[in-house]
Amino acid sequence: MDKNILHLKKYSNRRLYDTGKSVYVTLDDVTDTIRQGRQIQVTDAKTGEDVTPAILTQIVLEEARKKKFLLPPPLLYLIIQYGDNLLSDFFEKYLEQTIKNYLLFRNMADDQFKKWLDYGENYSKMNPKATAGLSSVKPLFDLFTPEASKQKNKKGHKKE
Repeated sequence: MDKNILHLKKYSNRRLYDTGKSVYVTLDDVTDTIRQGRQIQVTDAKTGEDVTPAILTQIVLEEARKKKFLLPPPLLYLIIQYGDNLLSDFFEKYLEQTIKNYLLFRNMADDQFKKWLDYGENYSKMNPKATAGLSSVKPLFDLFTPEASKQKNKKGHKKE
């Protein structure tokens, strides 16, 4: 058994049973487990059928209900209207990869921005003469230095 997979049984009363810990768990417990990076596998206790997709969908719908919004209504209408025919390939092949690519790009952009900030701060400390000609944009650079926020607070401005 893969230790990164949480094995659950779903009973007819809609309760989920953690077979590893021998305890009943809530949908919120399962959601937290998934957010921690673990996979789940849910089997129907009576039939042995894999009902993992139904439980994952239920989690998504519960999260949407709590936040009052997940997908725009026009997209939901398309999903209902075309169902298995048109959209299953899209969801299986493209949407998952699109989300993975978005997360990868977002992390890369965040890392690059942090490097730029570090480089700018380190460069101005190492070579003050090189930044002397940039006096007209100095206030912009000061926004990204810790000393600027301290000086701003000393002048009586509220700390944000």
